[in-house]
Amino acid sequence: MSLLLRAALSIGFVFVVGAPRAFAAEPQYVGAAGCKSCHKKDLIGNQYGEWLKGDHHKALDTLKSQKALDIAKQKGLTKPPSESDDCLQCHATSHGLTPAQIKKKPLVASDGIQCESCHGPGSLYKKKTTMSDEDKAKAAGLWDTGKDQKICTECHNSKSPTWDAAKGFDYEAAKKKIAHPIPKDVKGKYLQIVKEKKARGEAVEDDEEEE
Repeated sequence: MSLLLRAALSIGFVFVVGAPRAFAAEPQYVGAAGCKSCHKKDLIGNQYGEWLKGDHHKALDTLKSQKALDIAKQKGLTKPPSESDDCLQCHATSHGLTPAQIKKKPLVASDGIQCESCHGPGSLYKKKTTMSDEDKAKAAGLWDTGKDQKICTECHNSKSPTWDAAKGFDYEAAKKKIAHPIPKDVKGKYLQIVKEKKARGEAVEDDEEEE
């Protein structure tokens, strides 16, 4: 399955080009639910909450719109866009994955474009002790979405039926539109900050981690 960064200035129909990325190990997908265990926390920036509000999460719904149905008809698709491989491969992270590629919980198409379409399958880097060290996380398979435009253009390209050649794909503007950063004063220091808060007797958000 080709993977994408669903970061265009507006959601459009997109088709995959290029091959999946390969790693020495075989990472599995944990789904947004797996990322949520840490990234729902305000201390770390609540990236999960930002995703819920954004276009990525709504990507499957886009395929059910009248505009989508009209485009599918114009393109001669034999299935509704929300059921078509041509559309789902770039509108749902779950599409095309086998059970062996998924760790524990199933991924569902209704969640649209989840975290791992942009950041890579996360089973090998999702632990807090790994994610707290950016170099260690990248070595374990975390993709550098902020620097690798190819992650986005696997789907945001001229194969898309809504592609605007005059506008093209503005990578920097797209990144700003979906920005969900870890606060600078927390990045790389999360575990230490939590430890210090607990030592002071301060309340700490639920710190359970899904294995």
